[in-house]
Amino acid sequence: MSESAPGTEKKRFPRLLLSVGLVAAALAIAVGVWVSNGSTQAKECPVNKDTLAKIDAAAVGELAALNPSMQPRSYADMTFQDKDGKPKTIKDFAGKTLLVNFWASWCVPCREEMPALNALAEKYNDAGFEVLPINLDIGPEGSGKAQKFLDEGQWAHLPLYADPSFKVFERLKTEGVAFGLPATVLLDDKGCEMAVLQGPAHWDTPDGGKVVEALKSLLKI
Repeated sequence: MSESAPGTEKKRFPRLLLSVGLVAAALAIAVGVWVSNGSTQAKECPVNKDTLAKIDAAAVGELAALNPSMQPRSYADMTFQDKDGKPKTIKDFAGKTLLVNFWASWCVPCREEMPALNALAEKYNDAGFEVLPINLDIGPEGSGKAQKFLDEGQWAHLPLYADPSFKVFERLKTEGVAFGLPATVLLDDKGCEMAVLQGPAHWDTPDGGKVVEALKSLLKI
């Protein structure tokens, strides 16, 4: 076994302590940031077990894949645009519970889901609830393609909101909320996530109605 050069051990030990100290400090900072973010999120969107239980009880049959959110996130600052290209945020809809559906005209399951969402919106949209579809066709021509699809389908109760930059969905993927289209997020009147559904659903069925009625009852609408 080779021997260490004279004095090596004396030099190496202080450096090791310094390295350990730096790593510990970095971890402390990271944990502090994580705790701070988590604390802020908890204050904005605290977990309401009664709400989650009510949604879970309503999510049966055609909506059995709807999952209540045990770590609700705030979507209040999520930005997109209206049909005229003017900026909008979820906060603009404060006071309403929202069924936010992310879709694209090139997504076959999304297209097949549109009639059900339109029927749901026609029946339930009011001062306290709204179906909010957000189109994700990319590029300067994306919104035009989406509007053409809505016009052809005559989905009168599904207005065009869009994010041609696709940043909205990148956020959903980064936060582990959704990984494909369509995706639906249920939000409370403050823009806090209550439940998530991956994939399409028959929203215009009695099962879909039960979920919406449960949401309405949360606000005593």
